[in-house]
Amino acid sequence: MKETADFDSAESLTLETRWIRLGARRFHAGAGPRVIALHGWLDNAASFEPLAARLPGLDILALDLPGHGLSDHRPPGQHYHFVDFVADVMAAADALGWKRFALIGHSMGAGIASLIAASFPERVERLVLIEGLGPWGDDPKDCASHLAEATRQILAPTDVRQRRYPSLEPMVAARMKAGDLDEASARLLVERNSGRDEGGLFWRTDPRLRYRSPIYITEEQVQGFLPRISAPTLFIRDAERVVPAQYNWDARERMIAGLRVVRLTGGHHLHMRNPGPVAEAIGAFFGG
Repeated sequence: MKETADFDSAESLTLETRWIRLGARRFHAGAGPRVIALHGWLDNAASFEPLAARLPGLDILALDLPGHGLSDHRPPGQHYHFVDFVADVMAAADALGWKRFALIGHSMGAGIASLIAASFPERVERLVLIEGLGPWGDDPKDCASHLAEATRQILAPTDVRQRRYPSLEPMVAARMKAGDLDEASARLLVERNSGRDEGGLFWRTDPRLRYRSPIYITEEQVQGFLPRISAPTLFIRDAERVVPAQYNWDARERMIAGLRVVRLTGGHHLHMRNPGPVAEAIGAFFGG
């Protein structure tokens, strides 16, 4: 594990696991309870910068999941199966020597954190889920068509040429258009998700992350995981956003014993757009 100190309260880390190298940001090292923070799809560790700045009492390790940010891409021929992220996170914890830790997950990261907390209850002390309550639950009748689509994408010839940009501005504008992000939040993500060569700026994100997943966890399987979560759990969700019915959050909320639910405002990325109240809720949760 290599560390490089920054000029602020964070360190940039590279975690070496047996199969992949992971980028990360660590905030307030040694300050308090150890926390691993997991970002959403196509985001990266920088998504936790605004939140971590308001939680000085937590030792937060924000990971770049494989294919995102400064982490390695999966090798050619491999896919980004959702459940494989569980092993990546546990390998990162082992690289740090963390036997016990809390988890904070946003969106896709919340789904990953849910599976880890259910599968490794002896290692997870607390669980914070932001705009995500378990992974996407697929309908079994769609499994064959999803596998076929994913296989066609994997086998299709790929254009190795990547578009180059003269500056960050068009990339920030594209990221804002793709999600409910303000300019400052989009810029944080783009700065970490971009690289530069002689041709200009390019996206570091692995294009294969946009492929259809070959196999999804079904809703029945999700409902098998959630009741196995024993760590104290906080679910922070936007109070105004209408989520798709297939997320099944209202039913899932009843499956985790003692779940605390906090409704705030700020959209899907409320931890970036409205970090103060989110940090306040998390601070109270860790203090309770």
